[in-house]
Amino acid sequence: MRIAFYTLGCKVNQYETELLSGLFHSEGFDIVSHMDEADVYVVNSCTVTASGDSKTRKALHRLRREHPGALIALTGCFPQAFPEAAEQLPEADVITGSKSRHALVGAVKRALSTGERVIEITPHTKDEVFEEMNISSFAERTRAFVKIQDGCERYCSYCIIPKARGFIRSKPLDSLKKELFSLAENGYLEIVLVGINLSSYGKDLGLRLIDAIEAACSVKGIERVRLGSLEPELLSDEDILRMSRQPKLCPQFHLSLQSGCDETLRRMNRHYDTAEYRRIVDRFRECFPGCAVTTDIMVGFPGETEEEFEQSLAFVRSIRFAKAHVFAYSVREGTRAAVMDSQLPNAVKEERSRRMIKITGETAAAFLKEQVGQTVPVLFESRQNGLGLHGYAPNYSPVAVKTDLPLTGEIRAVHIINATEGLCTGELI
Repeated sequence: MRIAFYTLGCKVNQYETELLSGLFHSEGFDIVSHMDEADVYVVNSCTVTASGDSKTRKALHRLRREHPGALIALTGCFPQAFPEAAEQLPEADVITGSKSRHALVGAVKRALSTGERVIEITPHTKDEVFEEMNISSFAERTRAFVKIQDGCERYCSYCIIPKARGFIRSKPLDSLKKELFSLAENGYLEIVLVGINLSSYGKDLGLRLIDAIEAACSVKGIERVRLGSLEPELLSDEDILRMSRQPKLCPQFHLSLQSGCDETLRRMNRHYDTAEYRRIVDRFRECFPGCAVTTDIMVGFPGETEEEFEQSLAFVRSIRFAKAHVFAYSVREGTRAAVMDSQLPNAVKEERSRRMIKITGETAAAFLKEQVGQTVPVLFESRQNGLGLHGYAPNYSPVAVKTDLPLTGEIRAVHIINATEGLCTGELI
């Protein structure tokens, strides 16, 4: 029996797909690409935006059209947040939510044996614990994502994720270490700790994120520990200081901003203002000289005036982000922002996106130029036509080196000699 997976959304979803792949493989299924012929196709959905829902529907339509005899399973955040809408999708023979990945195996096997449609979407509850998850390999051969946290209780006015992912749950430290030992034994040099709200790790266990970081850095064989997206206000000065004492921790911090205007942040129900955000960035730069600070920025939120956008633009310029993901607000059904007054026209949102992208592109280019002249350890990941070997420095600066040496999966010192068009180039030391 052949099974294929199609994954939408974040690194957490990618991790969970790897887990599902392992679970089905242990049950005798052969894992193939979603581009190949299979008996079962699993769509692991994302619902963070309305476009994510659209991509899920399109994936189901395409798979049913191209593979009319296959069993198609829909799982993940979309059916968890919108179970009624998911049930109305005729292409899906099996539908499960985001609460239990392990339950999907049984649901698929039952549908295969009976021919009946199986729908199992269990609501999240406050007393549920972190679902036991351990993987020993990952699709990327040099870097593995490790999910250590699930759920969110911040309730930003534009976000449906608390409904899709439930309450905060954290991976116990002994379970984390066990998983990391297995990954290290399989040759992974870098791991990325990820979660739905990573900064809230440990709230249910009497721990903090720094405890997980220290545990990960203690694992022999793991050379680098990187962090996923962080909610900045949940990190204390003491947390950041303790982070700085871990030489394995990569100095790249993705601190979610969303807007550089205090009034817009208030409407978004974000839990910080620009002054606090700047203080946290300064603290990271003090403790990690030369670190990369990256972010997400939303433009065109309901009620955002031109003056507010200009404030956001100026704040973003002043922070000098090493990289930013800029996106226009889109209405997300089921959130408070969806019914707010003063929804902005798409043309305005697109124009503001272009202006914000221009500014963040300039600061990103400036950050890469600051790398010129430095000698940094680069984890090589792939060979790219015309570039040679391609990899990343600890601060996630992309680096290419012209060499014929087979260094994929190795860490080597590189002297950076140039930076242009979003890439550093260098020479092996």
